Amino acid sequence: MKREYLIYKLSESIKTTSHIDNQLFSKYNVKRGLRNEDHSGVLVGLTQIGDVVGYERLPEGGLRAIPGKLVYRGIDVEDLVKGILNEKRFGFEETAFLLLSGYLPDKEELAGFSELLNHCMALEQKTKMNILDLEGQNIMNILARSVLEMYTFDENPDDTSRDNLMRQSIDLIGKFPTIIAYAYNILRHSAQGRSLHIRHPKEELSLAENFLYMLKGEFTELEARTLDLALILHAEHGGGNNSTFTVRVTSSSGTDTYSSIAAAIGSLKGPLHGGANLAVIDQFHHLKTNIKNWTDLNEIDAYLQRMLRKEVYDKKGLIYGIGHAVYTISDPRALLLKEMARDLAREKGREKEFAFLELLEDRAIENFMHFKGNQVNKRVCANVDFYSGFVYEMIGLPREVYTPLFAMSRITGWTAHRIEELNFESKRIIRPAYKNVIENPVPFVPLAKR
Repeated sequence: MKREYLIYKLSESIKTTSHIDNQLFSKYNVKRGLRNEDHSGVLVGLTQIGDVVGYERLPEGGLRAIPGKLVYRGIDVEDLVKGILNEKRFGFEETAFLLLSGYLPDKEELAGFSELLNHCMALEQKTKMNILDLEGQNIMNILARSVLEMYTFDENPDDTSRDNLMRQSIDLIGKFPTIIAYAYNILRHSAQGRSLHIRHPKEELSLAENFLYMLKGEFTELEARTLDLALILHAEHGGGNNSTFTVRVTSSSGTDTYSSIAAAIGSLKGPLHGGANLAVIDQFHHLKTNIKNWTDLNEIDAYLQRMLRKEVYDKKGLIYGIGHAVYTISDPRALLLKEMARDLAREKGREKEFAFLELLEDRAIENFMHFKGNQVNKRVCANVDFYSGFVYEMIGLPREVYTPLFAMSRITGWTAHRIEELNFESKRIIRPAYKNVIENPVPFVPLAKR
């Protein structure tokens, strides 16, 4: 049997052998996607790290939508961000310290932690050479490969003691910016035939500043502060998001840190998780071209309705950046990033585009609720991705690093959750159940009779 025909025949079998009737999920009361009927997440774990709040449960039952809140170690992220902005300093390092330790550092602790992160930015020479020699077409895959490679350079890679877990976590947080910047510059060098410029991190710069320096050399203070804010806002989002839950699941088996984090990178690479910012910015460029008058509500509404009817754009009936699994009235990350985006748009002379994006947010929500309100059965809001892609574009970041940038921030939440998972008093592997829906036994037929 020819190879191509065998692959075709096997793939055709998927149509029946991998098909589960949607009605069976209701019949057996299976929480598809670990979601309840009201779209809230099924409670599967306990944590002290992050909390994502978009609704409250009523005493008589049911849910009530409330303005969204994101909480890091009991501290409202809005308070954290505004406190840092008021003091006009960078805050990602402080956020990482908070998530890993559970408390805010004093000046001496923060200075020592920042110095330690900076020290960890340097890559092993073999890692540099392997990124150069093996190359690759996707930075997320290069990042995952580089993380797995770090196992070989670690003298105690399988040690899950608290000291070792913290050491590994800080090392990963420090190295992610360098790996991503290094990988991008090599990809650009390979694809465009440009000279290869590798800039090494500087001791006096923050992590956000160092990333911009390594990636593109020059940057403005507002660009760096906006990136720092984006890193703070993406650092943690509760244990239930797909990539963090991947860390919890793999860590519960007792595997090493690098295997667990590489698995999370694979999860984040998925377009339904980490690729949303790219989908939104592509959508924005499409709307800028196809809507002639950026202030005409009727024209905007008409085009958005055509998108929802699957008539234009990618014909999937979606408006990217609208809606969230938890947030209902508002996504606090979107609100905070939106204000920095306004300032950055002013610096870059892109106020008209920002005003158009802001108007699109309002009209997209209105049209979505009118068109699909009965289907989603809850209020929707713009999520952080609605503004993050535009922000990254204004900063001058190439689209190839949008999702890796997400990983560069979320590594803090991932490592914090891994530490927590491995320090439960009662250790138990995460092993949910699946219901097999084949009702009748299938007899074995000898090979000669098939």
